This record gives sequence, structure tokens and C-alpha cells, in this order.
Amino acid sequence: MPALPPDLRKALLNLPQKEKDQLLVRLVCQDKVLTEQLQFRLLEGPEALEDRRERLRERLDDPVRGYHQTPNDLLLILRQLQNQISYHAKITGDTFGEAELTVRLLNNVFRHQPASVARLNGPTQPLLNHVVRRTDTVLRQAEKLETDYHIELADAVNELLTNIWSTAAAPLARDLGLPKQWGVFH
Repeated sequence: MPALPPDLRKALLNLPQKEKDQLLVRLVCQDKVLTEQLQFRLLEGPEALEDRRERLRERLDDPVRGYHQTPNDLLLILRQLQNQISYHAKITGDTFGEAELTVRLLNNVFRHQPASVARLNGPTQPLLNHVVRRTDTVLRQAEKLETDYHIELADAVNELLTNIWSTAAAPLARDLGLPKQWGVFH
């Protein structure tokens, strides 16, 4: 975002408060993400974070359970759901929730779609690549969290790693250098 020229900045700051308020409201309305961020921050507050996470958890569980004609259909759904997780984190600043929800989503693939992860072949390769790369990304995100969060995530992350290493995704995980275990003292 370009900076305002100093003269314009000074003129804006010297406007009467009522005009500044009107400009602010008009500008905020033009940016959907900013509007939602302010809605969360100013009206809902941190106490609404768990409710938002829970609603997202419910949205993550159902689509992965259903029947998918091809692994690419499942991959498309995973990408859409991951976008919802990323958007949640962008609105709320919930980095722990982003990691936790991503791990949940990926574990759901192994729980509910075992046929899609049983063999590494042409149709399943893009799906398995996505799962392994997303796992690598979420591990790097989790590393940046406070140690208390590591304790909360450890079981689910280790379940995910076990799932990866015990399915057709193992060669891809080896190529990417994913660990077989993750925990507080790694």
C-alpha cells in the first residue's frame, strides 16, 4: 500500500473529526476483510473465537466424509476447506486455530477416505502431494507457536504423521523430509 504524500496526510489529519469519521467509515466499507476483522475485534471479541472454531470444525468434518468420484474431487474440496481455514485465521489472527483445524482436516482424509490414500498412482498423486505439503506447512506453523500449544497439538499431529507414514504418502513424506514423530521435545 503506497504511503500518502506528506502534504495530503497533514491535510487529512487537519480535517474536522466528523469528516474524518465519515471518510473512515466509507473506506472501511470498501474492504470486506477489514470490515470482518473489525467486526470480530470490536463487536465479537476474543470470547467468540472458540465458537468460530467450532463452526469451522463442523464444516471441515462433513465434506470429507462423503463419497468422492475421484481423488481430484476430494482435493478440490480440501483446497476449498483450507481456504476457509486461512480466511478464519486472517480475520481472527488465530494462528493456533489455523494449525489445529488444518491438522483435523488432513486427519479426516485418512479417517474417512482410506481408498484415496491407499495407493500412490496417477490419480492419487496430486491429492497425496497436497496432503504431505500441507502437513509440512502446518508443522512449520506449529513450530512458531508457544510451547503450550505444542502440547495441545502433539497427539493430533502425531496421528497425522503416523497416517502419512503408514500409507502411500510415505515416499512423498520421505522426499520432503517430514519427521515420523513430532512433539514438545523434537
